[in-house]
Amino acid sequence: MTKDLLCTHVDQIRPVKPSADGCEECLRLGDAWVHLRMCLSCGHVGCCDSSKNRHATRHYRATAHPIAASHEPGEDWAWCYADQLMLEPA
Repeated sequence: MTKDLLCTHVDQIRPVKPSADGCEECLRLGDAWVHLRMCLSCGHVGCCDSSKNRHATRHYRATAHPIAASHEPGEDWAWCYADQLMLEPA
């Protein structure tokens, strides 16, 4: 990821493994999602804000883990919730 000069949270990116093959909470609920995001602090996989449950954003609000990456095939970008910035590959 590009260490954007405006993003003050890139130091919280860790080498993580996805916690699930889909949105953890939606899988437990038997619900569907639109796209997936993976927390780069802990590996939690949650659904995006286009999904009705918005579990990735809920995870950020509950944990303050600031950066989530797209967990979609062929996508290589991340979003910093805290700074409201997109991070793209270097």
